[in-house]
Amino acid sequence: MTTQTPRETREMVREHYGQVALTDGGCGCGTGCCGSGATTSLDLGYESGELAELPKGADMGLGCGTPLSFAGLQDGEIVLDLGSGGGIDAFLAAKQVGARGRVIGVDMTPEMLTKARDNANRVGVTNVEFKLGEIESLPVADRSVDVVVSNCVINLSPDKTAVFREAFRVLRPGGRLAISDIVASAPLPKHITDDPAALAGCIAGAPAIDELRTHLEAAGFAGIHIEINESSRSLIKNWSPESGAEHFVAAATIRAVRPAGGGCCGTAPKASSCC
Repeated sequence: MTTQTPRETREMVREHYGQVALTDGGCGCGTGCCGSGATTSLDLGYESGELAELPKGADMGLGCGTPLSFAGLQDGEIVLDLGSGGGIDAFLAAKQVGARGRVIGVDMTPEMLTKARDNANRVGVTNVEFKLGEIESLPVADRSVDVVVSNCVINLSPDKTAVFREAFRVLRPGGRLAISDIVASAPLPKHITDDPAALAGCIAGAPAIDELRTHLEAAGFAGIHIEINESSRSLIKNWSPESGAEHFVAAATIRAVRPAGGGCCGTAPKASSCC
């Protein structure tokens, strides 16, 4: 990784995605995605019909998968979206959980929050709220959500242990984790790990699969399932054509559950509020 401190890394990512919000997306994941390699949500697996129903500006093409396709959302559930951006998954989840359900989007970038809140107000969606916060320290109560989703965000965090510990904390016993993210399938070369642009571009921060599993187990999750999407390597090649990143990272679906028995945070430090 780069020699940046966690605080410096977080601020760099915040600034990068603040600029993305101001330019309506298209330059998020991938170090060169502003050119012909820009990603669209159709490339990621979203359906044209569902995208057409989104408020203008919610679809920014910043993900690496479709976490709602395997989240199994049910009417009346409460969903938390980590790194909600312009709100694409939050708005789609709001439709799936219905009027009795609720969706909370958390993002650390004020410009993204402004965009998402404006989108919600414009179309009158009332079962979604967007909160300013960092995914390592969520502004969400213990055991208060049924499902945690995220799309190509956790790789950007300098403290992934804290992210999964927080996800576990806010889930109710029996709650589910459904994440699309970038993982490392081979050790990353120095020219990628030392490149700040590759970190902001969702590549350099990708954890190895074994490391990711360790983070999840330490937080207390069970039923862990991590599956690489090999076809995503062509997408990643478009993100960073000159780096060869597609040989080292790929998108993956990540699923896990908080045990219904209410176990407390695995081997992570046990705050009294966790149990």
